[in-house]
Amino acid sequence: MKSIDVIILGGGIVGLATAYQMRMRFPDRSLLLLEKEPTLAAHQTGHNSGVLHSGIYYKPGSLKAENCRNGKQAMQQFCQQYDIPFDICGKIIVATDPSEFERLENIRQRGQQNQVRCDVIEREQLLELEPHCAGIRALHVPDAGIVNYRQVCIKLGELIEETGAEIQTSAKVIKIEPHEHETIVQTTAGDFAGSYVVNCCGLYSDRVTKISGVNPGAKIIPFRGEYYELTDSAKHLCKNLIYPVPDPSFPFLGVHFTRMISGHVECGPNAVLAFSREGYRKRDINLRDLAETLGYSGFRKLAWKHWRMGLGEMWRSYSKRAFLKSLQRLIPEVQLSDLKTAPAGVRAQALRPNGQLIDDFLIHKTKRMVHVTNAPSPAATSSLNIGNLITNELEQELSGKK
Repeated sequence: MKSIDVIILGGGIVGLATAYQMRMRFPDRSLLLLEKEPTLAAHQTGHNSGVLHSGIYYKPGSLKAENCRNGKQAMQQFCQQYDIPFDICGKIIVATDPSEFERLENIRQRGQQNQVRCDVIEREQLLELEPHCAGIRALHVPDAGIVNYRQVCIKLGELIEETGAEIQTSAKVIKIEPHEHETIVQTTAGDFAGSYVVNCCGLYSDRVTKISGVNPGAKIIPFRGEYYELTDSAKHLCKNLIYPVPDPSFPFLGVHFTRMISGHVECGPNAVLAFSREGYRKRDINLRDLAETLGYSGFRKLAWKHWRMGLGEMWRSYSKRAFLKSLQRLIPEVQLSDLKTAPAGVRAQALRPNGQLIDDFLIHKTKRMVHVTNAPSPAATSSLNIGNLITNELEQELSGKK
């Protein structure tokens, strides 16, 4: 069995960005990236709406705030270098009722602490940016943007292989055996020995952490985000990115409008429990995943605390009119006939046994492994900086390895 310096598990944007950064810093160290699907970016990354986040929402000093700001700059530079289209189009966070003004101001203050350009604008200025928006006051965030993250992943994969590293697809991890001087990773594509292993498995990161003999301290609960798309005749209603003022007690941003780099306009998402970790459709059910979720004390505590909001999300999932009503708070002109169903995504949300949602990146290191147990939004925006962070975790080992 061939011994490899670094094995990276997971071919989403975090795994690919980590592999890329490691090859840039340590080109003489052998590297293998393993992905369970036949293609890269098949799950969270491939279903991403493509927003380049500014970092305005995140708690100052958190990994989210620090990595988003620096990661966005790195992502823009990467896209410029390799001719990947992106657009710094800006976004607005819209208050539709005076009761939201205080929360809007709190977001503005947080944005300033995170060194994000943001200004309060009144309705007249708002209508100059988004003529069809119903807001009465808004935050304008000029540095937010859009990009195609799948395209970024394709380029990252090409660059990684050009350096002599290997990418192995259709390689699902079955077992991990830590030893004193190496870790054996058993997969459906064969067994591999790595001096160091990095777990970037997204929806399955907690399970991979657990089978390596480490308690992840949290469980991944899958939430499906369902979207509609504006028809061609209605796309003019949204020029760029329109977000509501989020509820600080809930980890999701609420339904919003997103112009994508392709020119399409997405509307959503809601957030409903997925009955499978790959539950992109309502009928997708994995009994093991569902039993694991329902049997988890953390989920039951979360569901008890947020049952009312959860019911509202489920109602929007089954009622197009209810979904429309939420959208009309931002753009009243949108009608049922303007909406067509778009592909859904599944968010990997880490949850502690006490029911606490983990709202930051969760990265921890053992002797021969680094686990990215939680990588919520803005993980795609931040990915190149997260890759740097993980490379820093192994810098001493890789620098001194003979």
